Amino acid sequence: MADISKESKVKYNFVGKSGLKVSNICLGTMTFGENQVKAPGQADESLSHQIIDRFVAYGGNFLDTADIYGLGNSEKIIGTWLDKQSRENFVVATKCRGNMGPESNKNAVGLSRRHITSSIENSLKRLRTDYVDIYQTHAFDNATPLEETLRTLDDLVRCGKIRYPGVSNVTGWQLEKIVQTQTRLGLNPIISLQQQYNLACRESELEPFQVCKNEGIGVLPWSPLKGGLLTGKVKRDTKPTEGRLGWVAQDERRHMQSAPSYSRVPSKVFDIIDTAEAIGKKHGRSVAQVALRWLLQKDVTTSVIIGATSLAQLDQNMAVNEWSLCAEEMDQLDELSAPDAPYPYEMISRLNNDRVNSRVYDYFVKSVL
Repeated sequence: MADISKESKVKYNFVGKSGLKVSNICLGTMTFGENQVKAPGQADESLSHQIIDRFVAYGGNFLDTADIYGLGNSEKIIGTWLDKQSRENFVVATKCRGNMGPESNKNAVGLSRRHITSSIENSLKRLRTDYVDIYQTHAFDNATPLEETLRTLDDLVRCGKIRYPGVSNVTGWQLEKIVQTQTRLGLNPIISLQQQYNLACRESELEPFQVCKNEGIGVLPWSPLKGGLLTGKVKRDTKPTEGRLGWVAQDERRHMQSAPSYSRVPSKVFDIIDTAEAIGKKHGRSVAQVALRWLLQKDVTTSVIIGATSLAQLDQNMAVNEWSLCAEEMDQLDELSAPDAPYPYEMISRLNNDRVNSRVYDYFVKSVL
């Protein structure tokens, strides 16, 4: 493997208002181990361990997984690696909510006290650790009272099984309700929001990220390349035949947020890809590197969660710390990828064009250079 330059090394950020510090690139591990849907591009244990070792060589200290990834396979692979390391050197995040039990167990899903407490015990066993640094709810649960979920997470902090709670995949009102409920009950606050965020998916800027800025919650973008769509390998008017997107194209019933259906990709996204490719050529960079760099230069971003199924792919992704996009390039990408603002967002924004007072509100996502 090539030597790692000083410029390629990661930077470190605090997660929200907490005192926890993580690398600005987080290694996502959904592709570790065989998965339950038989999607292609999974890494076996040996390759997964090599990828983690290489990530650590860049200075990376942040690993993200979930119990549902491969029904525990991802956590097990991290556990066998973590078992040989100095645990305190790494920040490990995992998630719960997904259905982890047989059909006969109706309580093996959701964010009830029963399922959360069962999930953390099983995750700790698979991860071979006594605690998880950030324990995240994988999505909102409409069937469980929020007080039940948040009190359970608080209990887990108090007994030392998790260090900090976090959430993932929520709307703006849900996130604000979580914050207000924790405040009202005097509970340990969430420190992070893990949310899909990329050049093809910026809708969270309309509300969730404004809550994050207002409340001091760190954003951990997942699917920064939209399941491979923003790598530049998928071309306009050419149906993909390889990788996860090719697998979905074979049967579009498989489509999901992290593996979109090619036939449903708006033309606007290919315009974004074309622009990112042109910008990348000026810097000698790939479309993927431009997409990742754009995320790193958003002020809400704490750590970008990347995936890798080869060492070469990891090296390419980690090179984003070597360079920057200029203000003009950020503006160009921002304008082209801006989400449509429906009512009331468009009206509120328009009526406040000349009503900017950062001493009162500073919750809009900004670019940093």
